[in-house]
Amino acid sequence: MAIRETQTQISSMNGPALFSILDLAAAQTAGDPPAYVQFLPLVAMAVIFYFLILRPQMRRQKDHQAKLGTIKKGDQVVTAGGLIAKVLKVDETTVDLEIAPGVKVRAVKSTLGDIVPPGGTPVAND
Repeated sequence: MAIRETQTQISSMNGPALFSILDLAAAQTAGDPPAYVQFLPLVAMAVIFYFLILRPQMRRQKDHQAKLGTIKKGDQVVTAGGLIAKVLKVDETTVDLEIAPGVKVRAVKSTLGDIVPPGGTPVAND
């Protein structure tokens, strides 16, 4: 009977009185974790994101910049479009390439994909 009486009392209460009871009930719940515990999963995801995605990408970009710095006249390069060309002239930001006999183009240095070793790519040992 006591439960039914309490339920009827709560249902007959107006809004502010009900909220005050709920506030008291919420205040009595001890043992709530500290607020910073809620942010630990986000921090962990940020650390994982950094080590699995950002750091390797920055390393690849640094290696690519170092490789572009070693380009000299006479090297064969592969452009981002997949063209294999011979380097005729190297400037600070551009390179002059010969993609066929008598066909010369100018390309932005950062769009070069790779330097092809002399003699083409080595044969894979199966």
